[in-house]
Amino acid sequence: MTTTCELCGRVVPDDRIDDPRVIQEHHLRPEERAESPTVELCRPCHDQIHTVFSNDELRASYDTIDALQSADRLAEYLDWIRNSDLLDIKTD
Repeated sequence: MTTTCELCGRVVPDDRIDDPRVIQEHHLRPEERAESPTVELCRPCHDQIHTVFSNDELRASYDTIDALQSADRLAEYLDWIRNSDLLDIKTD
């Protein structure tokens, strides 16, 4: 069995998931958890989204996977991570 990050599309095989936080649930409407749709993201993508965007920006403009995948601010990151096997990165 494998898990696919819905943002970058990388497949994370179960044998690589030794940390249960490698795949994380992202609420597309931050701070509205009860009503928010969710997606499964690898930890690097989840961390990058919350580094690049404020919760206000996520709610207003980036509350779908399509919007996130099309975001100019994520383009370079997505190009890079899609060719990486890293499951933990440092974000600033």
